[in-house]
Amino acid sequence: MVASQQGSQSQGQGGEKKWANESLRPITIKQLIDCKEAYPKAELAVDGLPTTQVTLVGQIRSINQQTVNVTYRIDDGTGIINVKKWIDADKADSAPSFALDTYVRVYGRLTTWDGRKHVGAHYIRAIEDFNEVNYHLLEATYVHLALTRVAEGGEHQQQGQMGAADGGDGMFVDDGYGGGGGGGGGADSHTIRLRLGPCSRNANAIYRYLANSAGDAQHLNQVAAGTGISVRDILAAADELVNQGLIYTTENDETWAILDL
Repeated sequence: MVASQQGSQSQGQGGEKKWANESLRPITIKQLIDCKEAYPKAELAVDGLPTTQVTLVGQIRSINQQTVNVTYRIDDGTGIINVKKWIDADKADSAPSFALDTYVRVYGRLTTWDGRKHVGAHYIRAIEDFNEVNYHLLEATYVHLALTRVAEGGEHQQQGQMGAADGGDGMFVDDGYGGGGGGGGGADSHTIRLRLGPCSRNANAIYRYLANSAGDAQHLNQVAAGTGISVRDILAAADELVNQGLIYTTENDETWAILDL
């Protein structure tokens, strides 16, 4: 009898924990980029809390239409991430059509594939009122602070401190770039330096090379010849720059160009 009760309690607690992990979380893209697995094959954790279901807002920077899915590159001013919407062959409108630079809201599941994070979208819709972008950033900030600060005293919990040490306040690019909700336009050299700050030496060298290429896209082999950096290191550094929203892939995954912010 006691064992049965204990088993029921354990299942109940596990179910509650799983339910909490599936709660919808408003989030910035930088938080998604920075989140890590507590251990191999564990769920990704944001602010120390396992997170799967997320909602984010941002601008569509590129669209890659394929037979079974559409991949949107979404930029919210704190970073860029791929959002995949799978196409239902039985529903003609399962993959909505959006113009480039449209602001959208995404509801989906955070996942990784081949070591890269992306969001598998359940639903994507266009944002008609820009106030929704500002509201989302405020909501994401509120949830972040609720999870990383003690209710009284305003002290950071240990997990919150660890997250902040890795990347500013853990939510936004240093100095709050994008905090006002703008996804692009008018980026100056100061903003670029802020985004390059957390990047490796190789990433900085590759960005300078691409910036001096008169806006032309450069293939992996061209970058290797122009910088003297190994192919393996270039691929790793390019991922850093893509995640910081500084460059984007063009005709394939090994050709990059400077993102016009």
